[in-house]
Amino acid sequence: MDQAQLEATARKGIDALNRGDAGAAHAAFQAIIDIGRATPQLWALMAQACERLGDMVTLTQALDQMLAADPRDILALAMKGDLFLKAGDDRAAMGWYNMALRTAGQLQTQGQALPPPLIDRLRRAEAATAAAAERFETHLLNTIDADTGALNPRFAESLAILAGRREVQLQQPTSFYYPGLPQIAFYDTADFDWVAGLEAAYPAIRAEVEAVMADPSGMAPYVQADPTRPNRGHALLDDARWSAFHLFEAGQPVAANAARCPATMAALEAAPLPRIAGRSPMALFSILRPHTHIPPHWGMLNTRLICHLPLIVPDKCRLRVGNHERRVEPGKVLLFDDSVEHEAWNDSDAVRVILLFEVWRPELAADERAALTRLYEAVSLYSPSEGA
Repeated sequence: MDQAQLEATARKGIDALNRGDAGAAHAAFQAIIDIGRATPQLWALMAQACERLGDMVTLTQALDQMLAADPRDILALAMKGDLFLKAGDDRAAMGWYNMALRTAGQLQTQGQALPPPLIDRLRRAEAATAAAAERFETHLLNTIDADTGALNPRFAESLAILAGRREVQLQQPTSFYYPGLPQIAFYDTADFDWVAGLEAAYPAIRAEVEAVMADPSGMAPYVQADPTRPNRGHALLDDARWSAFHLFEAGQPVAANAARCPATMAALEAAPLPRIAGRSPMALFSILRPHTHIPPHWGMLNTRLICHLPLIVPDKCRLRVGNHERRVEPGKVLLFDDSVEHEAWNDSDAVRVILLFEVWRPELAADERAALTRLYEAVSLYSPSEGA
């Protein structure tokens, strides 16, 4: 078969495939394969013909040839997943599907467009992966004691991660990481003796915040542009839909605001607020306007916890930290590690207001807190001109 005949045979097969005659396409492509002239592109065409005909043997051969030429061939990876799914091997199928989806995601991140037929196949792969993950999790729960997962949230989360329904969520502070601290999203407020007193002060604090809302002088957007730093593209930058009324800022009381909220300032004194020159305490009323979403983000440090005391809370207010979501309830403290990815929603038609402040993590010993205080103060004091 000379080059002209080779090209004519390939064209004959492609035309047959396009008009839906998989048998004729298979025969044409096989003729080229038999003389050892098949390219990776021809094997891809043969794979499609085999898939339509149900020729699993030649399909497997074609996919192996495609992957030998390019282990990141998305079509071959997805079709391998289909093969194992049809054979009833969910775990193998998920491996191939996940590799195809991950590779496609990387290419799309790089700005490469994928052809529509491949996108459709990847959507089917996503759906098949989700269904397989659900079957796998059901199997696990049916095999072990199902009550174990229900009674122990940490165990239940581990099963969700194993099944691919949740991702591993770890501390990722944007500025400073202190090693060896436990990866806990929400803390049990019953373990903190100062929380009860804070919740008991809820009516008085709420009365003060209602007065603040009636006279909003002193409020400012929560996220504000810093001319000395690059714009990170926060969705609510300089946006009053998420505003703050600062009580402590950069380690000092905001005198005019604090004077309006004596009960709140008194309640804060009982909490283990960091005392770091130029940085802490920090405390504020966080005001989230109706139908506003604070997108996923991470805090700067993992040596603190963030405390929320919800004050004015309509329905449909939520907070997610890592794999855990909580409904925001008036007067009920939420204590969480903000170095874990978190986001918040106010899906209601009314404003949501919380008291927000930071406390030391309970796992830090007194000497660690002292050392960290010196470190943070040194960071604040640093100036390259000092040694000039």
